Amino acid sequence: MFPEGPAPDPAGSHHERRIRSFQPRRSRVTTGQGEALRRLWPTWGLDIDGLSRLDLGELFGDPELPVVLEIGFGMGEATAQMAAADPGTGILACDVHTPGQGNLLNLAEQKGLNNVRVANGDAIILLREMLAPDALAGLRVYFPDPWPKKRHHKRRLIQPEFLALAATRLAPGAVLHCATDWEPYAEQMLEVLSASPDFENTQPDGGYAPRPDFRPLTRFEGQGLDKGHVVHDLLFRRRAA
Repeated sequence: MFPEGPAPDPAGSHHERRIRSFQPRRSRVTTGQGEALRRLWPTWGLDIDGLSRLDLGELFGDPELPVVLEIGFGMGEATAQMAAADPGTGILACDVHTPGQGNLLNLAEQKGLNNVRVANGDAIILLREMLAPDALAGLRVYFPDPWPKKRHHKRRLIQPEFLALAATRLAPGAVLHCATDWEPYAEQMLEVLSASPDFENTQPDGGYAPRPDFRPLTRFEGQGLDKGHVVHDLLFRRRAA
């Protein structure tokens, strides 16, 4: 559908199969999203094939630009807002949702955002195979799939193994920021983050953090709040080596 756009399975058979924390969703793409993918993907998009190391300075056209990785951005509205509010930070936004990829590219062009790049594929492969140690100035995981059924908890992204990997790619002092409106997942996040030797809670009381001003209220979050959900933010800093 998009010959120059995101690949259906960019890593293919290059890397081992494992339990994934996401499900690819290639639902209906609007005309505007499709046009954005065709025009902008070759410049602002990248497939996570796991075959080469990314040079973030080259990717963003500025070797001095600090880059934050956002895993899972939905339709991209909050990502675009954060990029517009902080042009001095690059956002490498990773997702597998084709309409969302097209929508974020469209928003970035409309708003003149040169500090957004869209990555398609598995964030684990991106972290493990394509990013250099200490490459990231931050990591954002907002409203990941909670996998509510007990037999699916192993699919949740925030696990000790993920934190150990993420810590190697975050610069010392960089912040991992998670947010969820699923109470049991929030409790698990707090537990595994607090137990990690690589991270320390930014909150003196060791609990959840208030929503920081830089994280916009997302449409998904608003829907959860309307249903009476409580949103928890967790901000943990990577310890110095």
